Amino acid sequence: MENYLSKLANLQHYHTAVETALADMTADRILPRIWARDHTVWRPDPTEISDRLGWLDIAGRVQEDIPRFTALRDTLLAEGYTHALLLGMGGSSLAPAVFGEVFADARPGLQLAVLDSTDPGAVIAHAIRLNPCRTLFIAATKSGRTVETLSFLKYFYTLVAKTLGTADAGEHFIAITDAGSHLDALATRLAFRETFLNDPTLGGRYSVLSYFGMVPAALAGLDVRLLLDRALAMMAACGPEVPAPENPAAWLGAVLGELALAGRDKLTLVASPEIAPFGDWIEQLVAESTGKEGKGILPVVAEPLGAPDVYGDDRLFVHLRLADDTRHDAALAALAQAGHPVVRVPLRDRYDLGKQVFLWELATAVAGARLDIQPFNQPNVESAKVIARRMVAAYEATGSLPPGKYAPLTAGALDEFLAQAQPGAYIALQAYVQPTPEISAALQSLRLRLRERTHLATTVGYGPRFLHSTGQLHKGDAGHGLFIQFISPTVHDVPIPDAPGATESSITFGILKQAQALGDAQALRDAGRRVICFDLGTDEVSGLKRL
Repeated sequence: MENYLSKLANLQHYHTAVETALADMTADRILPRIWARDHTVWRPDPTEISDRLGWLDIAGRVQEDIPRFTALRDTLLAEGYTHALLLGMGGSSLAPAVFGEVFADARPGLQLAVLDSTDPGAVIAHAIRLNPCRTLFIAATKSGRTVETLSFLKYFYTLVAKTLGTADAGEHFIAITDAGSHLDALATRLAFRETFLNDPTLGGRYSVLSYFGMVPAALAGLDVRLLLDRALAMMAACGPEVPAPENPAAWLGAVLGELALAGRDKLTLVASPEIAPFGDWIEQLVAESTGKEGKGILPVVAEPLGAPDVYGDDRLFVHLRLADDTRHDAALAALAQAGHPVVRVPLRDRYDLGKQVFLWELATAVAGARLDIQPFNQPNVESAKVIARRMVAAYEATGSLPPGKYAPLTAGALDEFLAQAQPGAYIALQAYVQPTPEISAALQSLRLRLRERTHLATTVGYGPRFLHSTGQLHKGDAGHGLFIQFISPTVHDVPIPDAPGATESSITFGILKQAQALGDAQALRDAGRRVICFDLGTDEVSGLKRL
């Protein structure tokens, strides 16, 4: 018997390879072994596997804590709180960002936003719009030492303490972290309102259904029980006793893995606009899980659909389609007619994202087995961080950062760089600038021009957020990416307090962002990647238009 996804898919001539993969999975008992936490599905060594599989049953365990979440929300609303700002990066921030955007109309709840940019303008924008007296700040980091999260925390705690006094500042903060972490101790010392100690047996990108995703969701007014019930329904549909051909996650994982092995490794996500932000979460999950050991599946998110002839033969299209949404049907039918594989994933409503979270988690783990990689570690993520830390230390010692290597801001320089494209290449636009609607529109315009001209897949990421998302794939895949980095000078910088509540500051957000950009460019070069850097000047939109 087929599963509901396979009935809606047009895999072209790859159908046979997927059927063979499912037969292999059945013979090797892959799904029962995954559910039994058998690390040998991926590697003989259990390191960073056996202690990273808590996501398999976290949804059921977190349901027991729903009264705690809702009691906190109700108390905050009764006390006059109106907003929540999550301070985090990567796996700690992407799911809350999805919930805050997709369920912006959820009531009753706090208006949820996420800060995951070290650009001073982004920090200032939140500081200006928020009333500290009515805002809850959520510090979220598994390790408890993520530099961006702690920098945000030090800044906003100092801001709240100046407004309300140190004695009351802690009431405006909660923490989500692992037990015994630096943030756990800090939250105790600063008398945070509450600390949620997460299950340590799951990594950040697999943590949506844990406290990292569900606490912010509940505070934002979502029906967390319904979200988790939907996840549990998908868990049952993908259980260990469900044969691989009938198992949606096994089938989707086989499709992702087999088509990537056949060269269709550009996973192009198309979504109904109401749930489009979910693509950013899938991007991190797939890129960071599969982009290593010279392999990788590149998620392509928010790239508007074009005519079939603007695409190479390296695409797999996946359509996340809300019921009755026909906006993309004709374009995808044309792509299938032209020979591109298309998978359709139906959603009943927004709460079916609970189902999708578990489906993609398990499918990504299955794809890792098909690609013969370890999907739960991130061996290349640290490289850019190490260089950035070294540059920050040098700045603190000397008062300056090393100069960057910038190309002339001309179309000719970009042309010359793009001429290096090899078969299987993609273009990654990396913007270390303040995220604004105007800059996002200019980046989208540039990416479409690049796609129309080169027929290559294009991606867009704001730094340093993408370092915690696609950064692993950029440095760990086969090395065919073309990386175009954009920076802009800091006009109004913001000091980072040396400690929460401190008046002293050794570094600013502007310096931190610049060190991260320089560190990432150097880490890419060290990994043998092709990189070009442009300084856009103080008018970033005009700079992008010049290219």
